[in-house]
Amino acid sequence: MRKIEYNRIYNENCIDTMAIMQKESVDMVLTSPPYDDLRNYNSYDLPFEKIVTELFRIIKKGGIIIWVVGDKTENGSETGTSFKQALYFKEMGFNIHDTMIYYKNNPMPTTGNRYHQHFEYMFAFSKSAPKTFNPNTELTKYNGLANMKNRGKEGTLNYKKVERTKEKKVGNVFFYSIGGGISTKDKIAYKHPAIFPEKLAYDQIKTWTNEGDLIYDPFMGSGTTAKVAHLLNRKWIGSEISLEYTKIAKERLKEYVKQNLFTL
Repeated sequence: MRKIEYNRIYNENCIDTMAIMQKESVDMVLTSPPYDDLRNYNSYDLPFEKIVTELFRIIKKGGIIIWVVGDKTENGSETGTSFKQALYFKEMGFNIHDTMIYYKNNPMPTTGNRYHQHFEYMFAFSKSAPKTFNPNTELTKYNGLANMKNRGKEGTLNYKKVERTKEKKVGNVFFYSIGGGISTKDKIAYKHPAIFPEKLAYDQIKTWTNEGDLIYDPFMGSGTTAKVAHLLNRKWIGSEISLEYTKIAKERLKEYVKQNLFTL
């Protein structure tokens, strides 16, 4: 019987990889699945419901899944795939802990009678309450005592003195510039049709995990999750069904990870 190895990309369907992973062994999943045929991922399909079932089995209580997804427009309407998937995760026992936005500062322009598409969803699904939260912060404009107002159920305003700190959590809209030389400096990564920025992976991994935690990406693609997890001293496992993309990820990662990454 096969035994799972850390810091390795498995060139196979993620269902097969998860089958050899122990129950509640993963701290975080970070991934962007192929959705709505917006990209040609070598004609591989997405057994979505089976994947969610296995993800629920392998994720720890207190673990988090960051699911980066969007919708295509078809026959004059957005598909709503992102919302359907989010509701299915909830149906299977996950909490929809947060709905974050991955905002692209410089997206490709689009035609037609819609505004340019600037964002994708970053759903945070948790198995019970997240055990780790190391939020990005920003300086506050003011600090010291302030009146906090809150409107009660009856419509009356209530005031309470609160101490404002020098820093506060950032909002749940994350802004990234994308494109050649921006999403990553690794030129080979752009051989993959749809990469997300390394800074996105950095922000999410830092927020939801600590050093030594285990991160899994069921759609490893060009290897962004693996690279950032490795640089942040996290253990990682990846699945990638495409041999072409697995080779791209291996080539990209070889200067960072000094071992054989490739498992057929």
